[in-house]
Order: sequence, then structure tokens, then C-alpha cells
Amino acid sequence: MNPSATPPRHAYVHVPFCRHRCGYCDFTLLAGRDDLVGRYLTALQRELERVAEPLAIDTLYLGGGTPSHLGPDGLERLFGILNQRLRLGAGAEVSLEANPLDVTAALVSKLGTVGATRVSLGGQSLDAATLRALDRDHDPDDVRRAASMLLAAGLHVNLDLMTAAPGQSLAAVEADLDSAASLGVHHVSVYCLTWEQGTAFESARRRGDLRQADERLERAMFEAAIDRLEGAGYEQYEVSNFARAGGRCRHNEAYWDCRPWEGFGPGAARFDGFTRITNHRSTTTWMDRVLSGRDFAGEVDAMTAEDAARERIVVGLRRRDGIDRTAFRQATGFAVDALAAEALRRWVAAGLATSAGDRIRLTREGMLVSDSLWADVLRG
Repeated sequence: MNPSATPPRHAYVHVPFCRHRCGYCDFTLLAGRDDLVGRYLTALQRELERVAEPLAIDTLYLGGGTPSHLGPDGLERLFGILNQRLRLGAGAEVSLEANPLDVTAALVSKLGTVGATRVSLGGQSLDAATLRALDRDHDPDDVRRAASMLLAAGLHVNLDLMTAAPGQSLAAVEADLDSAASLGVHHVSVYCLTWEQGTAFESARRRGDLRQADERLERAMFEAAIDRLEGAGYEQYEVSNFARAGGRCRHNEAYWDCRPWEGFGPGAARFDGFTRITNHRSTTTWMDRVLSGRDFAGEVDAMTAEDAARERIVVGLRRRDGIDRTAFRQATGFAVDALAAEALRRWVAAGLATSAGDRIRLTREGMLVSDSLWADVLRG
């Protein structure tokens, strides 16, 4: 099968505007530059013109930045532009990231009007001290209020939680997990704080003003996430993602299945099955290049068929369902064992994976250390 011959049915749109840049954030965004929203929308409309014919889309994901920061009127303008080139099929999943402070009655009403079906709420915590430590601009009651309004409107809701925040205890993480489950959201994503180069947090860590959690505590927090969320009825269907029945994120599953997808906006990536093209990360540079008709790509990662197959092993094993050998061969033309037999043998022997019939899965222990395993597969 040649994935590049399959038209993409999934699209990502990057909305780079935020009211505030958190200290840990290295995403492509602009804080305090709402004066550029009009120029951004014009550039986005121009980029969409590279799609010769309107695309039939099964999932659409608006990330950021903070798409909800555009407000009701801005979202209406944005979807008016997107609808010119992206045709949402019946039952399409339309996701949008939101800051709890942006969730108002007017915004929720507009989400229904434009066809949104799912909101990913950037709560990060339901503890006031942890939110302050993470440099967030909302409080726990804002998260609860936003989740309640979105659920009452019939939207599927994901809540992002962060662990290993500066000074955060295991007990605080456990309380966060229990509070998240009590909200009744459909999906919870749990991420360990990463200290990215160039962020305010990383600079503070180097100065000794902030301290990174030790590995044992990070592991205990991750195990608590698995235990408490599964105990509350959530399935860990990917390393960092937990969903109640019917609550999985279909857009992310398209990524993990290595299906082709489109991407628009600064820092957005598109993928045809072998080549990943990422737009320039600078919002202003992306806008300037798009509007002047110049190349706006920042990075091009062209993979061989074998490279793409190896990447599929990695994203496949991050999922609880694991990899089906027969389906893998049909999708890639390669046998899993021809690419990773030695690594699989070691993982099974160490209790990090199971291999039974056609199915290969990581065990719980394997999930806990998964990031340390992938080099064995990717380097060949």
C-alpha cells in the first residue's frame, strides 16, 4: 500500500494566539499580539488555496496557541475560511483547544454553530498551588465551570493534566486525577512537564530557581495516573491518553495509524505517509512568506519506506492495542520481526512487551519506560 496515494481525510489547523505564554511553553504562539489576527486569517486563507479541490475531512483539529482566544466572532471568521476548502463529512470529529477563561456562554453557543464536537480544555491542574507553579492564568474553579458548561452543551470534553510541576507532590497529583474524573469529562490527557530549551522554566532551572522532579517521583505520578483513571472507568488507550467508552480522540488515532493528514498555519505539519513537511515556526515569517508567494516550509523530513515502517512500530506500540503483524505487513510491505526482532526479543525477555500470535503489545512496565525503547527500533 502506498499511503501517499491516499487523499488525506484529516486536517490540523494551528491558531497561534494566546493571552499569556506559560513559563514551560515552547509552542508556536504569539501572546499579546491580537492586532495580527486579521493578517493571520488572510494568510491562512491563502495557504488553504494550495488544496486544489476541497478535501473531504473526517477529523479536524484546531490547536495552538489557543484557538478559543479568537472568541466567538473570530471563530466564525476562521470556520468561514476553513469551510471553503475543507468539507466535513457526516459524523466528523471537530476538536478545538480552549483556555478555561475563554469558555463563556457566547463561546459555547458559537461552538455549536460552527460544528465543533469536541473541546480539549487546557486545565493542567485543579489545584491552585500547582496552577501558580505552572504559571497558568486561571484557577481551579475556572476549570470546573468551563468543563460543566461544555458538557452541558453536549460537547465531548478532554481535560489536559500536567504532572511533575515544580514543587508538586504525589498526593497533589492523585487529588488532581480524582478531581478530573469527578468532572465527568470523556477523556483525560496526562503529560509530564518537560523542560524545553529556550523556555523561562528551563532558564530558571539552570539558575537554580526551579527544580525538576526526580525520576522516581515522575514514575510514581505516572503510575498513579494509570491506576486512578482506570479505576474511574477510563481506558489508557495510548501512553498519555485515557478515555471513557466512546471518548477516544479520533484525530490523534489517525496520527498513530500513520494515515495521511493535512496541516495549515505556522508550525503545522502535513504528512503523506512518507514525507512530513512542517511550516515555518515563526508566525510572522510564515505570514510574510505565504502572503508574498514564497516557500513557507520550515522543515522537510522525507522518509524511506523502511524509515516509515520503523516509525509505525514506535507509534503503534505507544497504543495499548499494540501492533498486529498481519495488518502491519499489509500497510508497510515489511514484517515487524524483520525490522525489530532483536529489540522485541529483549523487551519480551525483560517483561516490557508481550508477543502472542499476531499481536505485539507493551506491558505496563514497558509503557512506563517506553521513551527509552524507541532508539532500538529507529536506528535499525
